[in-house]
Amino acid sequence: MRLDYAAISDVGRVRKDNQDSGYAGPHVIAVCDGVGGAARGDIASSTAISALRGLDAGPADGHRDDLLGHVSGALHRAHDKIGELVDDNPALSGTSTTATVAVFDGERLGLGHVGDSRAYLLRGGELRQLTKDHTFVQTLIDDGQITEEESRVHPHRNLILRAVDGIHDLEPDLEVVELELGDRLLFCSDGACGVLDNTRLADILGSGNADFAAVELVRASLAAGSTDNVTCLVADVAEGDPDTGVEPMLVGAAAELPRRGRGVTGLFRGHRSGDTGELEPVDAEIPDDIDGYATRTDPIDPEEARYAPQPPRRFTWVRRVLALVAVVGLVWVAAAGAWSWSQQQYYVSEYDGKVAIYRGVDGSLPGLELSSPYEVTDIEMDSLSDYDRSQVEEGIGAGDLDTARGTVSNLVPQSGTDAGSTGTENG
Repeated sequence: MRLDYAAISDVGRVRKDNQDSGYAGPHVIAVCDGVGGAARGDIASSTAISALRGLDAGPADGHRDDLLGHVSGALHRAHDKIGELVDDNPALSGTSTTATVAVFDGERLGLGHVGDSRAYLLRGGELRQLTKDHTFVQTLIDDGQITEEESRVHPHRNLILRAVDGIHDLEPDLEVVELELGDRLLFCSDGACGVLDNTRLADILGSGNADFAAVELVRASLAAGSTDNVTCLVADVAEGDPDTGVEPMLVGAAAELPRRGRGVTGLFRGHRSGDTGELEPVDAEIPDDIDGYATRTDPIDPEEARYAPQPPRRFTWVRRVLALVAVVGLVWVAAAGAWSWSQQQYYVSEYDGKVAIYRGVDGSLPGLELSSPYEVTDIEMDSLSDYDRSQVEEGIGAGDLDTARGTVSNLVPQSGTDAGSTGTENG
């Protein structure tokens, strides 16, 4: 089987720069969403794509023995290249990228994933999400605290827990996916899947060819109010030789950055005002300098490139240790400040069948309770009216302690009992 693909990336209606990068070729589909803002997330995503597209160099047979080994090796190579950029230019500290990449051997996909970009499979009209987001809101979904729909509007929906950053240990999710003729694949950044639900995605993917679907997905994402860059790569599984078909396509920051480099001619032949484009086959060279950062394509064998000896660089470990200490310090200060604020908040809820005043915020994080009973009253929950009981069970926000005590006092006439306190306090 072969892949018939289309790729498109749009800067969107809010962002000034496109920090997404994507690549589609006979054997590789990859999307990366750069993170870092001023730290140049576009550099991170384009650097990662330059490493991942090296997987497209060989024939399909070259990947069949160890699909996931090739994918993992390329992801680690991308990880190392970003680390080298940060070591050489501290101004890039904090940059990182998501990465969702698949290698196609003519029958199967070897899928690797880090972050919150996504891969989907449409088969027989049914849409299946192949990847799982490495995000804070996904942990809340897994714990049953919020729904998928609620996650789309959660204030911390953009907080990712894993990324390709060149610093932290890289732990990609790896999976082999068996394909069938007629399957359609979608790889996209969160600018699309963050605003379009599965029903809408399936509806668009189920119509037209790959080009139409890719364009319509971007259009629909922007119409739905996406404030991020939007990148969509659509690939159809068709009958034929995987080494024949359309030329590879490079889109987003990875296509834009070479145009700003020095001495670049004839590389970009794109359309849509330069947002998307096609690239020469993967063995074509990319200039060594993209805004001063090396981005040469990996050698043909990604595993060899991954473990190739590197020349020693002085004091690299010192810079990494100092950067890690600084990050840990900032996280500790932020956490301490948030905890201190939370312990000045109060609310009224239930404790062991009685009305109680809690100190903290009504919620929890995995492994951490954000509140505890501060005063347990003598008011039995069963003595309250149905309305008051439901309010207490849901938790009544009070702000400060005096307001909380006033809220409890207002419950007394309806309960028919005297307000009292056991004096239980967790100081």
